[in-house]
Amino acid sequence: MVKVDCIALPDVQYSEALAARLAACLTAPLVLTFSGEIGAGKTTFIRAMLRALGVKSAIKSPTFSLLESYQCQYLQVHHFDLYRIHDETELEYIGFRDYFLTDAICCIEWPERAGQSLGHVDINFAFTIEGSGRLLTLTATTAAGELILSCLAGKQ
Repeated sequence: MVKVDCIALPDVQYSEALAARLAACLTAPLVLTFSGEIGAGKTTFIRAMLRALGVKSAIKSPTFSLLESYQCQYLQVHHFDLYRIHDETELEYIGFRDYFLTDAICCIEWPERAGQSLGHVDINFAFTIEGSGRLLTLTATTAAGELILSCLAGKQ
């Protein structure tokens, strides 16, 4: 079961609006991965999603801390940035796998660096830079992921 959608994101405001729509569709537990080159909009998208979920405090990029956790209105969200990970065994030091045992949403930037430490993924968000905009390819690989994409498309 794989569902793929492609969405053109002409500017950052459109991306942030889509992230807010996504936030309204989220239920835990979920594993969301975000791929794309540096500057493609991964952190911006996650930050907008967290704002829409009600986070009022500063939303820092976890590039150096590897992980930032947020208690939202009704959800716990863990935001990982694995850019600085060179070997998946490094993830053991932050208890990476333990975060997936909770009823939370895990958002992972640079998921390819997790290797075998990353189990199932509900939706991958792949950002591609196209001129001044972005192309977002969403790939749902689970029933939960498909439900989220259907909600995002307004079919639920």
